Amino acid sequence: MIGYVTVGTNDFERALEFYDKLLATIGIKCLWKSDSMAAWGPSRQEAALCLTKPEDGNAATVGNGVMIALKVGNREQVNALHAKAVELGGRDEGKPGPRGDSGFYGGYFRDLDGNKLNAYIPGPDNGGD
Repeated sequence: MIGYVTVGTNDFERALEFYDKLLATIGIKCLWKSDSMAAWGPSRQEAALCLTKPEDGNAATVGNGVMIALKVGNREQVNALHAKAVELGGRDEGKPGPRGDSGFYGGYFRDLDGNKLNAYIPGPDNGGD
């Protein structure tokens, strides 16, 4: 149902480098980019994560309560994405680990502009250990 989600940035080149390096951790490459927008995903036929400078020319701001969850294949990828985000200057918002008793495993972080993301695997058949 979701085709793509978009996060805003006030420093496009810096954010572009952050997402290129972050998503390369799980084998995802930039699908396309322009002067003010870029998209990453497995293919153009699947959901994508987009980065943009706001069209209206105003500053990009973070939505309170807004979070983008990146579903990955296993716990190692959750751990790797979270660690890479922090290494690249992102902020830890919840170290990787199990949440509740459903088998859900996730790690939370913010990008360089303060957008909140989560790398996760659902439970109970989540491919983790």
